Amino acid sequence: MARVVRFHRLGGPEVLQIETVNVPPPARGEVQIRVKALGLNRAEALLRAGTYIETATFPSGLGLEAAGTVEVVGEDVTGVMPGEAVSIVPPVSMVRWPAYGELATFPAELVVKHPSELGFEAAAAAWMQYLTAFGALVDIAGLGRGEAVVITAASSSVGLAAIQIANRIGARPIAVTRSSIKRRSLLDVGAADVIASTEQDIRSRLQDTAGSDGVRVVFDAVGGPAFEPLTAAMTPGGILIEYGGLSPEPTPFPLFHVLSKSLILRGYLVHEILRDPARLARAKAFILDGLSDGTLKPIIARTFPFEEIVEAHRFLESNTQFGKIVVTI
Repeated sequence: MARVVRFHRLGGPEVLQIETVNVPPPARGEVQIRVKALGLNRAEALLRAGTYIETATFPSGLGLEAAGTVEVVGEDVTGVMPGEAVSIVPPVSMVRWPAYGELATFPAELVVKHPSELGFEAAAAAWMQYLTAFGALVDIAGLGRGEAVVITAASSSVGLAAIQIANRIGARPIAVTRSSIKRRSLLDVGAADVIASTEQDIRSRLQDTAGSDGVRVVFDAVGGPAFEPLTAAMTPGGILIEYGGLSPEPTPFPLFHVLSKSLILRGYLVHEILRDPARLARAKAFILDGLSDGTLKPIIARTFPFEEIVEAHRFLESNTQFGKIVVTI
């Protein structure tokens, strides 16, 4: 028996319940871990609310990131042993393999022995953010040394991961955030410049900071009216990678800029990296190297105990955090 988080209806954070259930042993090719820490993601709030790309089946578990120790290994599993410290590459389906619980089971290929110096909290906060940012900036856009990259929602965990990855490869990250409140913090974590979108003109500021040639790569989680000034500041042949939709306002199609500059507007989900073994292997190698040498370091906004999972989700939806929210068990 183990405590898990489940919900029996769609709704706000209050629908989450901690329940004691029988957790079956791992099947062939699976690994069961005793969870020490969970990393929270907006996708989990969307699943809970019924607005995610995956549909909950009640009672539904949830959760995409965990770190802990190996409890039991299923048949045909090699490479990990009971007692070893591991973390989880996010599964494609959190309904099938939910992470929120004292015991959680995952496919063996998603179980990673992370650097021992990382610790469970940081390990639980690492994989989703770095895989998402790496897949966009390196795997798809081919961001190179010396290039500028615009990163919106820059104080989110993925935004901060993108700043760190850009710096690791020698690129120049330009952070876009709503107000100047987080400006100093973003500069401290490696942003080359910070644009406050509600206080400054994005297009003119990008032209000032990126130069007359414009920006080739934009990594956007917001959409909405900012599409027009972002694309206006892009270089011919540039690529805008959209991985979210945080803006409540409609997103206009910037037809003139797309046509005149031959821009690429590309939707992106981290699942395309997770489903491709070769691309995932390259991403894991880059991330593990960065975690080992310290160029990639998860930034944790706040830690909650397991018993306060509802409060943790409320904080997740407050949009006030700087970095990742972690829950410890």
